[in-house]
Amino acid sequence: MAAEYDATEFIDTDFEAHKTPKASFAAASASGPLRAPTREEVDRKVVEAQQKLAELKRAQEDLERERATLEELRRRQLEFQNGRQEMVNHLTRGLGLLEEAEFNSRREAEQMLRTISDFRDALGKIQGIHDETWSKENFQMELTRALTVVENARMEWNSARLKLSALAGESAQQRTETQAAPAPPVSPFANLSFGELCKIGLAMTWPLLLVALGALGVFVAILLQHR
Repeated sequence: MAAEYDATEFIDTDFEAHKTPKASFAAASASGPLRAPTREEVDRKVVEAQQKLAELKRAQEDLERERATLEELRRRQLEFQNGRQEMVNHLTRGLGLLEEAEFNSRREAEQMLRTISDFRDALGKIQGIHDETWSKENFQMELTRALTVVENARMEWNSARLKLSALAGESAQQRTETQAAPAPPVSPFANLSFGELCKIGLAMTWPLLLVALGALGVFVAILLQHR
């Protein structure tokens, strides 16, 4: 039985694919003239254009919001970096100052404890001196021993005042409170009357007046000679 007839077997597909637009236009023209777009087609194109514009506007708004979000994120990151660096510097410096102050305070506290112990020993030695029990025979020896105890206590006191700021600060504060403020300078002419001030002014300016009168006299004499 013979195979059925297939019209596509006699069509060159490569030739059809490489047809020029001119040939296509000629074929279309041969089929009939191009018609003008209808009112419905124009309205549809306008609606499509408006939809595309609305989509572009929404996309622009989305990009603006994303840009604003990214700028805020960048600002916060910059604030974090600057704040972190600032606080690292402040805290590092603060730790150094506090550690130094704590070391000085601990050393002063240790020195204070030793001084308290030395003060108690010196005070006990001074209070242990009973001069009423001295006899005529041991008076010289006991007096020398007592003076030595007092002198040692004085040396201990003076040394502690130089080492401990609490003792030196107390005395400095007392000196500051008791020190009177310097009085403002008083003018030597403050208690003089107006007449006395005029006399003093005349006494200070009369030599200048004499010089001025002498110069005026010389000037007048020169004018008279030229006449």
